[in-house]
Amino acid sequence: MRHRVKRYQLRRNTAHRRALLRNLVTSLLERERIKTTLAKAKAARPVAEKMITLGKKNTLAARRLALAYLTKEAAVQKLFSELGPRFKERPGGYTRVVKLGPRSGDGAPMAMLELLGAEYKKKAKKKEKEKGKPAK
Repeated sequence: MRHRVKRYQLRRNTAHRRALLRNLVTSLLERERIKTTLAKAKAARPVAEKMITLGKKNTLAARRLALAYLTKEAAVQKLFSELGPRFKERPGGYTRVVKLGPRSGDGAPMAMLELLGAEYKKKAKKKEKEKGKPAK
C-alpha cells in the first residue's frame, strides 16, 4: 500500500522525470524565473527549495551534493555565491508559483516559477524622458 506517499509522476518514468526536474531546477537557479506548466512548476518547487537550503550551508559536502544534482557548474557557483547569502536569514519559502493561464496550443495550465527577489523592475516612463527635452 502507498500510504502517505505523494509525488508528482508527470506521466514519465523515473529516469525521465529525474532528468526533467534536474534541468528545470538548473534553469531556475541560472535565470531566477522560468515559465513552464503548472504541474512541472509544482513538482520542481520542493527540489529547488532543497538546493537553496544546500546553498545556505556553504560546506564542501553541500557543494558536492549540489554538483551531483545540478547539470551546470555555473548554476552551482551562483547558488553558493549569490543565492545562498541572499536567503541566509529566511527559514524557507524561497520560490513562488504564479499561474499564467492556459497555453494557446493545447490549453495546458501555465505557470511561472520564480525565486523571491526576482520581481520585474519598472522601466522609466516616456513622459519622464520627454520632460528633459525642450518644448518646440
